[in-house]
Amino acid sequence: DHDVRRREELTPVTWFLPRHSTVQADETAAGTAPFHLDLWFYFTLQNWVLDFGRPIAMLVFPLEWFPLNKPSVGDYFHMAYNVITPFLLLKLLYYYDEYLGHSMWYVPFFLLLFVYFSGCFTATKAASSMPGVALLLVMPSGLYYWYLVTEGQIFILFIFTFFAMLALVLHQKRKRLFLDSNGLFLFYSFALTLLLVALWVAWLWNDPVLRKKYPGVIYVPEPWAFYTLHISSRH
Repeated sequence: DHDVRRREELTPVTWFLPRHSTVQADETAAGTAPFHLDLWFYFTLQNWVLDFGRPIAMLVFPLEWFPLNKPSVGDYFHMAYNVITPFLLLKLLYYYDEYLGHSMWYVPFFLLLFVYFSGCFTATKAASSMPGVALLLVMPSGLYYWYLVTEGQIFILFIFTFFAMLALVLHQKRKRLFLDSNGLFLFYSFALTLLLVALWVAWLWNDPVLRKKYPGVIYVPEPWAFYTLHISSRH
């Protein structure tokens, strides 16, 4: 009886696992690290609907009563900016709108992603693999970050974060630590983003109008500027 009770105490308890416990149990049995499906699925869905999906919905459904077509906080800021421009310093407001405002939002965002990424390492090389559902989410995740980098004009911040992630991977590899499924998902998403940005820049490399609009050393045109110049102007 004592041996039976001892075996029961050592038996893992599984009743407290979250909703995606079946996926985690299968992955654990297969020797892979648990993939946080709920976290990444809802995070990607939220980004697409609230950020990337809003301007697309405004183009497809140009209705005054459509909820996504209502002015956002950013729209009110831009309208106020246009009204009070004659009374305030133009350069100061432009700097706040285009540079300081973006930094206040995107720097903490990428910092949190990097902090999360720094905890996605495992000592078992066999656990360094991704389930199929994670591979399916890489494409929409990477595409969203592409939109964030190009439309937000934060390529320097993005590439700095990506190189920091790569340096951390190489550093941890010396300690025989490997990325788990969540770390691989985030790293592959960023790698896909870098590829999409490179293809985007190469496609518009010889565009004379966009070249004039973005004269800096780093040439990353905004998708909205491309739409305004080459698509909406035709209609």
